[in-house]
Amino acid sequence: MKKRTAIALVTAGAVVVVGAVVAFAGPVFYRNVIVGAPDPTPTVAAGTSAGATVEPADVQGDWKVTDGSYAGYRVDEVLNGTDVTVDGRTDEVTGTVTVDDATVTAASFTVQVDAIATDQGSRDSYFRNTAMQTFRYPTATFTLTQPVAAASTPQVGVKQTVTATGELTLHGQTQTVSVPMQLVFDGESAQVAGSIPITFADYGVEAPNLGFVKVEDHGFVEFSLVLTKE
Repeated sequence: MKKRTAIALVTAGAVVVVGAVVAFAGPVFYRNVIVGAPDPTPTVAAGTSAGATVEPADVQGDWKVTDGSYAGYRVDEVLNGTDVTVDGRTDEVTGTVTVDDATVTAASFTVQVDAIATDQGSRDSYFRNTAMQTFRYPTATFTLTQPVAAASTPQVGVKQTVTATGELTLHGQTQTVSVPMQLVFDGESAQVAGSIPITFADYGVEAPNLGFVKVEDHGFVEFSLVLTKE
């Protein structure tokens, strides 16, 4: 009970603070100055020109998520009639990918949801404690359920776009999703980036509505992963 009371008090205090800021400065000032522009959506860094053809042996085997990777969310808020886009991220991402003859046959990733952060501590507290209940569901996972083949013969430094089908688990709920993603291989490591559109109710998450600020009922799970061979 003490923990729940503390969470409730922190959340209530955050609401009062945000409400005071909005009332004093106005929603446009809040969006442009206090929140600021969101981070760019994830994309891969393709080369400036096509390189050598990627041979199956170059990518065959097991890969793992390494430094430079991140995942998180992007969502739109309506603050007193003003649209505000918010994104939160964490680099606490782990996972593995198995490639067989240039086809991804298995993949699994785990994100520490309780480590996702924005530039606003009060928002993060509400996201973790109330919306996502990370004290119960600290992680989110994605598991590939169908093989993913290259759209064309891979070349070093050339971006490809493919669609992966798998199971996304958030807030203790699992849904099948199709994920459009970009990928590129630079000769040593690979980068994969994309966004998964989600509706919060599908995962048992209630979009916050605090009167002066209302979060849309849908958003995106975003990721940018750097992979190296194990």
